[in-house]
Amino acid sequence: MSAWVGIGRSDIGLVRAMNQDAFVTIDPLGFWAVADGMGGHAGGDVAAQSAIATAAARAELFADPLRNGHCTPQGFLQDVMTQAHDTVLERARLDPRLAQMGTTLVTLLITAGATPTAHLAHVGDSRGYLFRDGRLTPSTRDHTLIETYLAQGIVTPATAKTHPDRHVLTKAIGIAHSAEPDLTTLPLAPSDMLLLCSDGLTKMLEDADIADIMAHAQGDPIGICDRLIDTALARGGKDNVTVIVIAHR
Repeated sequence: MSAWVGIGRSDIGLVRAMNQDAFVTIDPLGFWAVADGMGGHAGGDVAAQSAIATAAARAELFADPLRNGHCTPQGFLQDVMTQAHDTVLERARLDPRLAQMGTTLVTLLITAGATPTAHLAHVGDSRGYLFRDGRLTPSTRDHTLIETYLAQGIVTPATAKTHPDRHVLTKAIGIAHSAEPDLTTLPLAPSDMLLLCSDGLTKMLEDADIADIMAHAQGDPIGICDRLIDTALARGGKDNVTVIVIAHR
């Protein structure tokens, strides 16, 4: 029986003292997620791990309702984000040392059918991509100040690459009163691959670099994961870097 399979890898990088990224792959449920704790705040690793643990638990809880049609994919992903947000807030409330901790979170659910469908939800700047026929297309849009500036025409794409606000988040799990996710739905073809990653990858590699690596890997998710992370490290490894590559097998 064919299925969608995700291969994940995470590396501390060459600069950070700890890895504040976390990820989960649950192939039998068609669910994968990446979180990136906020490095400038205490407890970023706790926030990321808490969000991922909550996401995994909710995926297990919703497995039967999703299969039976008693819950929509969008409703499930919204629940994951809400519960992760509440969990991080509660952990911070119980431990003052973790005040203001937060994390990004990008999640992917693939549902079966005549046409398999990818459902993504994200908060922050961890990203999802679709790789199809040699072309890499972003499936998420960063929740950052620089994306707001770009949308308003305040900066150009060229100046955005070095702008001091390029990594300042406008949304994060555990920060502010709510973290409403963006939801995206994509029909899939069997030859498609999907990529989830923390910004430790996209700080070091342009989208064109990622596409080139994926195009030359002959559909091998393990090889893609290794090459993406190794290339990010070779270019400086300035942050923790985490990737999940999902392919049809």
